[in-house]
Amino acid sequence: MKKKIIISIIIFFLIFLILLHFKSLKNKKTEKIEPENSNDISYSSNIIKDVYYSSKDVRGNEYIISASMGEIDYINSNIIYLTNVNGHVKLANSDNINIKSDYGKYNTENFNTIFSKNVIIDYLDNNILGEYLDFSIKRNSMIMSRKIVYTNSNNVLKADSIEIDLDTKDTKIYMFQNNNKVNIKSKQ
Repeated sequence: MKKKIIISIIIFFLIFLILLHFKSLKNKKTEKIEPENSNDISYSSNIIKDVYYSSKDVRGNEYIISASMGEIDYINSNIIYLTNVNGHVKLANSDNINIKSDYGKYNTENFNTIFSKNVIIDYLDNNILGEYLDFSIKRNSMIMSRKIVYTNSNNVLKADSIEIDLDTKDTKIYMFQNNNKVNIKSKQ
């Protein structure tokens, strides 16, 4: 009888220690971020420093995304919110495209990236500034919008949106409202 009681007590303590260990592991995996304002909602997330992702498509194009910091979305772990973002598109049959922005949203599943705030695209002697860029590997295009300023050695162009096909380099530049016109000024 005493043996049964001793064994029961030992089993109880082992289960208690195992549960305590798993709770400790769970707390190490998720960093709790407390809001500055007590009225804000707190949330959990995972922070990554010096983010780097690289992928290649079937056509031989390489896509590289790097950032000083990334935060994995708590609800969808395929989404990473980036800070100080650099993108490099190494096209197999063309020159490279470089992209910079203050922030980004990267999808690790389909490699699509949203660049936002102070977005800069450099391609050959072309420079495009804007506030929002939707880069999609699946549709093989970039769509940039909000305060677009496109410059090259000959012209300065202002528009609402610009779409670039990565294969053909066909570019559509337009305004959202039909009564507004794209503003083009020659540098010469």
